[in-house]
Amino acid sequence: MNKLKELQKDQTKKEVILDATDQSIGRLSSKVAFLLQGKASADYEPRKLGNTIVTVINLKGVKVTGKKLTDKMYYRWTGYIGNNKQFSLKDRMQKDIIKVFTEMVRGMLPKNTLRDKRLKNLIVKL
Repeated sequence: MNKLKELQKDQTKKEVILDATDQSIGRLSSKVAFLLQGKASADYEPRKLGNTIVTVINLKGVKVTGKKLTDKMYYRWTGYIGNNKQFSLKDRMQKDIIKVFTEMVRGMLPKNTLRDKRLKNLIVKL
């Protein structure tokens, strides 16, 4: 059996529940990314998956500081000429706040093959 798979099977899962009420969305997402990587545990190794399941509750109560709701823009290009779409953070949060939060956490995780596996350990509830 592969040694890496043996190391990942030995871990016991821990669950951390975070309340998002009145917390800054950026600071909360960086804390979640830190926990998903397993950096809070004593046996942290970058090549390990991490043994923490993070649950975020009350995400609707999260706060955004400054003028980010109106000034922060997200851009998407459809591939056709003249079809650049832009959305403000306020529009995206009204449409799907869970997707905005998971994309923020995804951007804070290391860009490797473990990123999608670590994101499966994230549970977000409104």
